[in-house]
Amino acid sequence: MSPDPESPAPEYVIRSIRADEWPAAKEIRLASLQDAVAHLAFLDTYENAVARTDRFWQERTAGAAEGVRERQQIIAEEPGGRWVGSVTVLVEEAGAEGALGGVSDVRQGHLVAVYVRPEVRGQGLTERLFSHALRWAWEVADVDRVRLFVHERNGRAAAFYRKFGFLPTGVSVPVPVEAGARELEFVYKRP
Repeated sequence: MSPDPESPAPEYVIRSIRADEWPAAKEIRLASLQDAVAHLAFLDTYENAVARTDRFWQERTAGAAEGVRERQQIIAEEPGGRWVGSVTVLVEEAGAEGALGGVSDVRQGHLVAVYVRPEVRGQGLTERLFSHALRWAWEVADVDRVRLFVHERNGRAAAFYRKFGFLPTGVSVPVPVEAGARELEFVYKRP
């Protein structure tokens, strides 16, 4: 669904989540897991996620909320309050095993759970989410670089990451839930 060219684009707020917003965090996660490319983009399924308890969602949200320095979920919120996009930054310490394995020699951010609802794609929200996530990574988490992984068959996402400024490192890791498939690492170094 394309926006009407005659109507002004809505003003989205890009911000970190609050611990008490777990119902919205749950809702956008479930929506992301129903996306057409969810099988390539996420290491989870809708069936697993929908079966989780409210306590799980409360703890997950509190662990990535405003003020937490180890992880931060950033959302795009439309004027009515509905969340239309999300990205999470995980902080990985130098010398510690990262989210998908491997040990980095630098403190780094790791972007995961990137999602923008189909009806608002193409409006620059992913760019705004990434800009906010990188700013948080540099200014709050004080990391040296930010990385992400993309499924080798998710060409649309890989093209966006390159356009935004992420560079492929040549590192790849097996997809934990898909035998024979690989996730490709991309990195954005701190300016």
